[in-house]
Amino acid sequence: MIDATLFAQLKNYDTPTICNALEIVDPGRRLTGFTVRPLLCPFPHLAPIVGYAKTATIRATHAHQLDPKAQREQRIAYYEYVAGLPAPGVMVIQDLDGPHAGFGAFWGEVMSAVHKGLGLAGVVTDGAIRDIDQWAPGFQVLAGSIAPSHAHVHLHDFGTEVRVAGMLARSGDLVHADRHGAVTIPAAVARQIPAACDLLARREAVILDLARAPGFTVAKLREALARQDEIH
Repeated sequence: MIDATLFAQLKNYDTPTICNALEIVDPGRRLTGFTVRPLLCPFPHLAPIVGYAKTATIRATHAHQLDPKAQREQRIAYYEYVAGLPAPGVMVIQDLDGPHAGFGAFWGEVMSAVHKGLGLAGVVTDGAIRDIDQWAPGFQVLAGSIAPSHAHVHLHDFGTEVRVAGMLARSGDLVHADRHGAVTIPAAVARQIPAACDLLARREAVILDLARAPGFTVAKLREALARQDEIH
């Protein structure tokens, strides 16, 4: 787990900036660790969220194979997992229905309220959501689709490795997400992220200040690029 100060710092950056910073501190992450397919964000005005991955898988195209008693026991065990450490959590849920992913919505008014109440910051899923107007306020969501019915949607498993929109996540991974998508941050480099973000901001400012000023030319851009390379 990371300390509260670093946790708060990471919330100050949008997810694209986090991805850029990871390219500096962990170059091998340029092609992995983030969502690569578009996800819907009904609440784009919400601030970025940071939390530890709580993973699960769902299905909706066929009925639950467990009997009612076993289903309830599974659900209680799931909620205990969700509410446990490390915290705060970000739910990362994979829909296992393949080409029919999103057939039924696991997430809506009740589930968003329950998970927010248990201390989670939001959810990243390739499955469907519904009840947008009744959604728990401030609970961020990135979803594969919006659907009206829950069909046979049910919990399949939890605490396992999942892949959502191309992003591989394991239980306990540090996750950063906003309207653009989500990315996992390796614990080994998390403390280097703020400094890398600061470096990026200083490098970008050299070009942005000129580009936004009157009289911008290719010659000025060439000069800015040279100055940018000198910033470390």
